[in-house]
Amino acid sequence: MPALVRHLLWALLALVLVVALSLVIDPFTNVRLASVGYYLLAVAGLTVLTGLTGQVSLGHGAFLFLGAYTVGLLVIHAPALPIWVDLLAAAAVSGIAGALTGAAAARLHGPYLAGATLALAVGLPAVTQRFPELLGGSNGLGFTVSSLPPGLVGVVPTTRWQAWVVWATALLALVVLANLTTGPLGRQMRAVRDDEVSAALAGVRVGRTKVLAFLISAVCGGLAGGLQAFLLGTAAPGSFTPALSLALLAAVVLGGTGSLWGALWGAVALVYLQAGAEEFAHGFDLPTDVANFLPQAVYGVVLIVVVLVLPNGVHGVLRKFSRRRKESTV
Repeated sequence: MPALVRHLLWALLALVLVVALSLVIDPFTNVRLASVGYYLLAVAGLTVLTGLTGQVSLGHGAFLFLGAYTVGLLVIHAPALPIWVDLLAAAAVSGIAGALTGAAAARLHGPYLAGATLALAVGLPAVTQRFPELLGGSNGLGFTVSSLPPGLVGVVPTTRWQAWVVWATALLALVVLANLTTGPLGRQMRAVRDDEVSAALAGVRVGRTKVLAFLISAVCGGLAGGLQAFLLGTAAPGSFTPALSLALLAAVVLGGTGSLWGALWGAVALVYLQAGAEEFAHGFDLPTDVANFLPQAVYGVVLIVVVLVLPNGVHGVLRKFSRRRKESTV
C-alpha cells in the first residue's frame, strides 16, 4: 500500500475516533480535546525541526503568536473570509517568518541557535505594546469566529464543531508531514542531524535542508496558533510567552524525539498535566502564587523523570514493548 494512502487511512480513522469521542463528552472537555489537536500540530512541527534536523529552537511559540494574530486580524477586519482562508493566511505568514529565521540561523549551532530563537520568542509578543491600536496591547484581541454551517446551527454544539475543525485540520497537516518525513526530504534531514559534513559530502544541501525544516516547522506552528485563536476567540501576548516555547520543546522530548507519534503523547501531556495541576491547586486551596506555577513545576518533574527513566520518550517505550511482544509471538 502506498505511504500516502496508508497515512490518509490512519488520519481518517483518527478523525472518526475523535468525532465519536466528541459525541459523548461535555462542551468543556471538547475544548480540551481540541486543545490537544492544535498542540499536536505545534509539537509535530517542532519535532521536524529539532528531532529530525537537530536544530534546537526555543522560539517556536513566536510562530503560534503570528498565526493567532493573523487569524484574529482577519476575522476582525475581513469577516467575510471563510475560516479556512484565515488559517491558510496564518500558515503563510508564519511560514515566511520561519524561512527568514531559518536563513538567518542556518550557520548557528547548539546554544547559539537556541539563544537566537529564544530572543524571537521574547521580542515578538512585545510588538503588541508598540501597536496597541492594531494588536490590542497587553489585552490582545477578542473576536467571534462564526464557522458553523447554517444547516448545523442548533444541531451540533459550537465546541463540538470546533473540535472537529481543529482535528480535521491537524490530521490533514500531519498526513503531509508524515509523507515529507518518510520521503527523500526526511532522509536528508536525518543525515544533517547525524553529521553535517558527511551529509554535505553525500550531496545533501545542508543550508537548504535547515531552512526547509524551519519553514515546515513554522507553518505548523502558525497553523496551530490560528486554530487556537479559532477555538478560543482571542489572541493575547500572554498566551505566547517563552514558557510556551519551552513547554513545546519539552513535549517533543517527553513524547519521543524525532517521532510524530511521540508528538501526540507530548500534546496530551501539555493539556492534561496542566489541567490536573490546576485542579489539584484549586482542590487544596493553594495560594495564588503557588497555583500559578504548579503546572510548570509538575510538567518539569514529569519531564525529568521521563528523561532519566525513559530516555527515548513515551513512544520509544511503547515501540520497544510492541517489538518485544512481536518477537515473543514468533
